[in-house]
Amino acid sequence: MRALLLALLFAAGPGPGLAACRQALVIGLDVSGSVDAREFLFQVRGLAQALRSDRIRPLLLERPEVPVMLAVFDWSGEADQRLILPWTAIGDAATLDRAAATIAATIRIPRSPATGVGAALLFGDGLLTAQEACWRLVLDLAGDGLNNSGPQPRDVTLAPRARPVTVNALVVGVNRDAGWDGGDPGIAELTAWFADEVIRGPDAFVEAALGYQDFAAAMERKLLKELSGIEVSSLSAPERSRAGAGAGAAAMPNARAGPEPVARQ
Repeated sequence: MRALLLALLFAAGPGPGLAACRQALVIGLDVSGSVDAREFLFQVRGLAQALRSDRIRPLLLERPEVPVMLAVFDWSGEADQRLILPWTAIGDAATLDRAAATIAATIRIPRSPATGVGAALLFGDGLLTAQEACWRLVLDLAGDGLNNSGPQPRDVTLAPRARPVTVNALVVGVNRDAGWDGGDPGIAELTAWFADEVIRGPDAFVEAALGYQDFAAAMERKLLKELSGIEVSSLSAPERSRAGAGAGAAAMPNARAGPEPVARQ
């Protein structure tokens, strides 16, 4: 039924009320002081691996006439955000492979050691301004710490739009050495904090990775949920709500499953 409705909608070509893309997806990666060069590589290579995986690749390429628009940035302190991948229409396999290669080749550069989650939220929301005609607007923030620089995420007001932005999160629980005295929160505290303070919008949820070695698997689970949920109803403005219903995401084959995603209540 969904395929039939989509075919009818596009049989005569896109009309003035239809968007040129079905989803605009911005992904922000953590490069704050708690993330070393090796852990940053787990993020960029893990994201590239997830984008090219057997489950995500077909979802990205299934409707090239209304592609997914993808942008990626990294973030640390209040004034430290860097665009890694500018807006790219993922309309064919070659473009997807080039985008993944660009992401995977990114290296960590010295930044503020602070953690500005609220500022990253504002930066990602600003990027989405260029894609407001898309059926769905999604901002993903990956992080392994709590906000300690710039505005608190719960105080951030996103730009008013006809379609609301869904903000999801991927939290990373890091196992530190016994001598580490940075006071990093555990995975349960991180998940609860991002669920209460950061995520918002229709169907918002928090995915969790049990260490950076699990980042690729967690990213694949998160993308699977986000890309599988694009419906024809997205053509009309969805109900503005911070509430979201999130079913558990499937685990990658031959990989350890992370904790169940936490949806906005």
